[in-house]
Amino acid sequence: MARPDNAGNLIIHRGQLAFVILNRYPYTSGHLMIVPYAHESQLENLEPQQRAEMIELVSQGIEVLKQVYHPQGFNVGINLGEVAGAGISEHVHIHVVPRWGGDTNFMSALAETRVLPESLEDTYQRVKTAWQTSFPREDNP
Repeated sequence: MARPDNAGNLIIHRGQLAFVILNRYPYTSGHLMIVPYAHESQLENLEPQQRAEMIELVSQGIEVLKQVYHPQGFNVGINLGEVAGAGISEHVHIHVVPRWGGDTNFMSALAETRVLPESLEDTYQRVKTAWQTSFPREDNP
């Protein structure tokens, strides 16, 4: 039996063809990744329905993060290949990163360290609750 979704595996939402997970090494609080179930390294190798669901999940993720964190903007992107910065180059995914003016600091630039205002567990609970409220599912109470 599969493990249930929880703060341990950081899965926020499961769709039919893709899922939403918190980034374990986030740039900011609420940094999401949209990941297809299909294990593909290239976006063009996914079926059109898979790509469409991923974009819908990006849109829903932005809506949820606006409610929870009130960011001033977002970075949404895909890093294809190791040289493009893909941390998991063998499995394509989309990053959704909430941004605020001045949200970078010397810690990232000089010490290669990120400072986050809350734990991943707290982020998980806040985002998961907001997602379930905004996009309730009969099979995911």
